[in-house]
Amino acid sequence: MTESLVVSIMLEAMRMTTILAAPMLLAALITGLVISIFQAVTQIQEQTLAIIPKMAAMLGILAMLFPWMLAQATTYMASIFTNFPSYVGG
Repeated sequence: MTESLVVSIMLEAMRMTTILAAPMLLAALITGLVISIFQAVTQIQEQTLAIIPKMAAMLGILAMLFPWMLAQATTYMASIFTNFPSYVGG
């Protein structure tokens, strides 16, 4: 197993992690921005107000995209396990 192979596997793992986490993080970001604008307009400065909508948005995105996310992760792991003998064998 060469260094370039290890680096390419790690880069692909980080790319997959980013792709799988991005929709939920974007949902939390957009929800937090909307709640912050609402708080600024109404002058309600309650820190805990944004937690429940963010969690609900993230869970909603997770529920909608879970089949796609599972398929992506399964495909990635299947390729890792399929190519494992070539990784070890050289």
